[in-house]
Amino acid sequence: MFKNNKSLKSNKSSNKDILRRKIKIPWKKVILSITFILCIVLMGFVITINKYLGKINKVTIDKNDLNITEDIIEKDDILEKKDTLVQNNDIKNIALFGIDETEGTAGRSDCIMILTIDNKHKKLKLSSIIRDSYVVIPTKEKKDKINHAYAFGGPQLALKTLNENFNLNLDRFVTVNFSSLPKIIDDIGGITLDVTNDELGYLNHYIYDLNNLNGTNSPYVTTSGFQKIDGTQALAYCRIRYTEGGDFERSQRHRTVISELIKKCKTIPINQYTFVLNELFPLVQTNLETSEILSLIIDLNPLRNQSILQDRFPRDEVGKGELIDGIYYYVFDEALTTKNIHNFIYDE
Repeated sequence: MFKNNKSLKSNKSSNKDILRRKIKIPWKKVILSITFILCIVLMGFVITINKYLGKINKVTIDKNDLNITEDIIEKDDILEKKDTLVQNNDIKNIALFGIDETEGTAGRSDCIMILTIDNKHKKLKLSSIIRDSYVVIPTKEKKDKINHAYAFGGPQLALKTLNENFNLNLDRFVTVNFSSLPKIIDDIGGITLDVTNDELGYLNHYIYDLNNLNGTNSPYVTTSGFQKIDGTQALAYCRIRYTEGGDFERSQRHRTVISELIKKCKTIPINQYTFVLNELFPLVQTNLETSEILSLIIDLNPLRNQSILQDRFPRDEVGKGELIDGIYYYVFDEALTTKNIHNFIYDE
């Protein structure tokens, strides 16, 4: 009887061992399988992205001819030298140009911005450069408005002008023609803007002009306040420059529209991405390579819920409008403006 009990216990133990061996999970094979599946998904993502990135209009830039600054050059002992100016993985800058270009004519960059992806301080920043700023344009005999640089020499000269006048290291850009803005905004379903009473009359005037020019029938905006705006209305909003603040407020409207575009893009459902990319990418010009765009997407991801910090240069206290040979320019303190730009872009 005693021996049988021992034998029974031994059999039970043996059965458990067999069961354990039967249900033992081959973890190495599972991990390899998961890794294989992830690789397939990643490859599919890259192939899809490459398909649409190929629709972007690529422009070649000679990066050896951009007057790139490795660190801040001291001007009148106002600026401090900074090693952080060198482009690195923490702070990346991309010049954004909105050009007013028609068939057969070179476009001026009436909208000049710098988008800063600051993963060092975990911030997104958007800087505007006033288009009438009186600057040195390389290859030209005398100073001129900064927005003329793009018309004289495209993005190559525009980047070089920004670098030379503000001691920057910009070598990447994205350009969109203003005529493309309505399509971009309509394709993402419109944006929300806060229209003031002062802006209302001018806004509808420009809507009327754009409807006649493009054969569209965008409705007038009848009330002030927050409201959904379509593409034509948004472009009309960007062109307002006669309210109080003039061109300074116009640059603020540009930043507002860009900020709202970015905000709206964050809400686009995944199943609509391919449509949006297919429609938008052919409207863009850039020298960014596919690998750089993918890298920027990765850099942007941690900041996707951050609000965008904004500023405008030159600031009011360091410049004023002047007539020179009968032409209006915005003349400013170059050293202080350079310091202000660097503090905004590279500091917290």
